[in-house]
Amino acid sequence: MRLSRLQVLQGKTELGRDRVYLDWNATTPLRPEARAAMVAAWDLAGNPSSVHAEGRQARRIVEDARAAVAGALGADSRNVIFTSGGTEANVLALTPGLVRNPGAAVRRLIVSAVEHASVLAGGRFAAGDLQVLGVDQDGVVKPDELQALLAGGEPALVSVMLANNETGTLQPIPELAAIVHDAGGLLHVDAVQAVAKIPIDINLLQADLLSISAHKIGGPKGIGALVMANSVAGLNALLSGGGQELGRRAGTENVPGIAGFGAAVTAAIASLDDMKRVEKLRQRLEAGLRQSSNGLVFAQDVPRLPNTVLFGAPGLRAETAVIGFDLEGIAVSSGSACSSGKVQPSHVLEAMGFGPELTRGAVRLSLGWSTTEADVDRCLEAWRKLSGTLLKHSDETQLERF
Repeated sequence: MRLSRLQVLQGKTELGRDRVYLDWNATTPLRPEARAAMVAAWDLAGNPSSVHAEGRQARRIVEDARAAVAGALGADSRNVIFTSGGTEANVLALTPGLVRNPGAAVRRLIVSAVEHASVLAGGRFAAGDLQVLGVDQDGVVKPDELQALLAGGEPALVSVMLANNETGTLQPIPELAAIVHDAGGLLHVDAVQAVAKIPIDINLLQADLLSISAHKIGGPKGIGALVMANSVAGLNALLSGGGQELGRRAGTENVPGIAGFGAAVTAAIASLDDMKRVEKLRQRLEAGLRQSSNGLVFAQDVPRLPNTVLFGAPGLRAETAVIGFDLEGIAVSSGSACSSGKVQPSHVLEAMGFGPELTRGAVRLSLGWSTTEADVDRCLEAWRKLSGTLLKHSDETQLERF
């Protein structure tokens, strides 16, 4: 079937078979447990700050969810601050004046070059107090460079994500934490992509602050949390007003969202072993991609998330590849969902040292709990069909040929 360019760009096509969803790093389907918990919470009338029976019932839902989130991460419940999502959790964490007791307050910020946009923006630090930490060709932070940046300056807050949202690369967080703490600093870890994919314990990571988000693990969108270690002090509220969240985040709590978050994290941690199956599917997918068209899997030689593949090939353009897969009934991404609709190179791959030929053409495929071998095989079938067209023609010709 021949489509006009407008139809291709708008994705207006009749799909003759079920869709295959391979964009789990962007967001996940809502888990049944989360849906049920949210429906129950919607029927409650009480405000969690009210002292009457209805308010206490709402408060119980919030605190039960807080305990579930804390338990999943090895944290204390009192150190879980609910936010509107991962971005707010990151911005809340990036606060000048934080202290790791005993110690001096942080006055500058160091972030890795492959961080999420909400971290690269620097939070509440002044632009002049922000330094960027480089990575190697696999996207792994360079410990020697971190030591050099920390040496001789004021105490720093360092922010390094546990797992990259594009490549899936895992950072050596305990090693980095030791370097940061030896220099009198604090370590913030964006763990949004890692929760429920690998085991996480804030104490084993030696992280001081940890950001997470519900919709990456089967919970609702619009709810997340910042989790702190016991030793952290000096956190200033981003939103001020009422005394909710022990004065650290004002505003009436999103009870249905929090209920869904708690149920999702409980279900996700209980099914963590399923990631072994998902990793085998990822390996099957990667093997098939490598067999065709000089395909390159980025960061394939370092520890990664079990579900994530960032794939590219010389001559491939991500925007047209995503359209092509979509017309075949397969949802994939050109990288971070927060940058969707923007035709621009991957800042992650640029930081890893790749040139425009690959940074503009990387496609991310991410798997989840409902992904099957049939889904993987159908994706590979679609790629074999699409690759000849996508890799041999200009962008304009690619669009016209669909």
